[in-house]
Amino acid sequence: MPLLTQTAWLFLLALPIACIAWTVTHEEVFREPREYCLKRCQTGKTIAERKFFYLFTCEYCFSHYVTIIMLIITDFQLLFTGWRGYLIAGFALVFIANVYMSLFALIRIDLKKVRQEAEIEEKKK
Repeated sequence: MPLLTQTAWLFLLALPIACIAWTVTHEEVFREPREYCLKRCQTGKTIAERKFFYLFTCEYCFSHYVTIIMLIITDFQLLFTGWRGYLIAGFALVFIANVYMSLFALIRIDLKKVRQEAEIEEKKK
């Protein structure tokens, strides 16, 4: 695959990875399972149990596992063929997905700030 095509795939595949990781670790639809996992990662008896349940509360950690699933589904490899291409693609996808999630978080914070300022203005009137 040409490098330009690989780069396009990289930035496109990172979108669903970021979307899935963010939704599971932040959005209301998964609040109850996330709260259960948060409780288990704080009160687990073994370190393995605590780390396993922590994966579902951290978007960075969870994005690694979503990336592995996406690599299996898409067979995407970056720069090299074989295991080296999968390894590079995996870390590159995690990086780009986390850039997307960071940008999304900044946008949400800014929107929340604007919304709160508008509410304050409305109350003044």
